[in-house]
Amino acid sequence: MHKAGFVNIIGNPNVGKSTLMNAFVGEKLSIITSKAQTTRHRILGIVNGEDFQIILSDTPGIIKPAYELQESMMDFVKSAFDDADVLIYMVEIGEKALKDDAFFNKITNSKIPVLLLLNKIDMSNQEFLEEQVQEWSLKVPNAEIFPVSALEGFNVKEVFSRIIEILPESPPFYPKDQLTDKPERFFVNETIREKILMHYKKEIPYAVEIDTEEFFEEENIIRMRSVIMVERDTQKGIIIGHKGSALKRVGIESRKDLEKFFGKQVHLELYVKVNKNWRSDQRQLKRFGYNQK
Repeated sequence: MHKAGFVNIIGNPNVGKSTLMNAFVGEKLSIITSKAQTTRHRILGIVNGEDFQIILSDTPGIIKPAYELQESMMDFVKSAFDDADVLIYMVEIGEKALKDDAFFNKITNSKIPVLLLLNKIDMSNQEFLEEQVQEWSLKVPNAEIFPVSALEGFNVKEVFSRIIEILPESPPFYPKDQLTDKPERFFVNETIREKILMHYKKEIPYAVEIDTEEFFEEENIIRMRSVIMVERDTQKGIIIGHKGSALKRVGIESRKDLEKFFGKQVHLELYVKVNKNWRSDQRQLKRFGYNQK
């Protein structure tokens, strides 16, 4: 008997969805920073066993959209309800319900199995944890509740085993050696964007998109050329920094991570270009993989 299915992870921003996804997959597929809206796309991570295939889906944190890019991000979340065989609703200890009532109602009325993961319990005590479990069992009565720490790995294996138990019988959807649905250039873009999220403040990280224009793999080295898109000339200056120092730091840190990811030497060239108001431009958003309607 072979089991296979889509396990879709949803929740508010910064609840640890990407940390959980990477823990399940055993690879760093989703970038992780402390800033909200780190995840912009829906990323699939595929975990294969002899008699199962779990297709995990990490989606953007649920927000009230303020511009076109955020509208597109919420479309990725909506799509996660459409094909899920198991729904993981992830909340942080002490957190309230989703800000979006429509999404919350979809969870509480779901006909598919719902696992509610109460994350970051390493930052709490037993008494408060028990209160939280009681509170969430009333809010989402159709869910099985698992206290977890995605970062520390607490209860992650138990959740993984439960997912396998409730997966439907099915042949695999993807080849057994496939790890994700995204192309290599996507992970180059995300690695660079992660460094920008880590090192720049205020609006800068949210005004940035990465486009890897060249990716040539040779026997011992991969040569890449990536462009950092910003919306204004002032942002371009900030990204580059004094005598190019800020951009150089992004390049060095990105290259180190990419060499680990691809398992070989990487040569990375970085450039910065102004692409005015790309976040509100339907054509540009489509080019960068958003607005897939």
